[in-house]
Amino acid sequence: MDIFDTNWWKGTSKGRTGLIPSNYVAEQAESIDNPLHEAAKRGNLSWLRECLDNRVGVNGLDKAGSTALYWACHGGHKDIVEMLFTQPNIELNQQNKLGDTALHAAAWKGYADIVQLLLDKGARTDLRNNEKKLAFDMATNAACASLLKKKQGTDAVRTLSNAEDYLDDEDSD
Repeated sequence: MDIFDTNWWKGTSKGRTGLIPSNYVAEQAESIDNPLHEAAKRGNLSWLRECLDNRVGVNGLDKAGSTALYWACHGGHKDIVEMLFTQPNIELNQQNKLGDTALHAAAWKGYADIVQLLLDKGARTDLRNNEKKLAFDMATNAACASLLKKKQGTDAVRTLSNAEDYLDDEDSD
């Protein structure tokens, strides 16, 4: 039998490698439209590195208009966010079809460490989504709200938000 015989496939299971008759195998290759986005959503650093090594566009948009950075922030994957920041020309302030940015996602999900990273990189706090909400308005905990409030400064115009409720609760302790 020739090693390149198409009637046989090489397979590995539980650390053992062997040959399998091709008629025993059904190929089920999954097609992924946005591999970088999927790696970011899943928090899969090695897959993300592979995508970046293969020059997958770091600012590409999925069908919702979101970037991989948005999905990394949405999922709370700080290591993925940090890896994406190593890429030149990463777009911090891309708004998806709902008008949300990576900062909106991190604030809404309550990831203060990621909010801080985004702010340190220069993410804009003045962008409003389609519901006219700032990232500050979407903050769901006091830590995120406090970081965003400091960054916005006192001259930002705000409406009453969940974030202010959390800050009021924190101040009353």
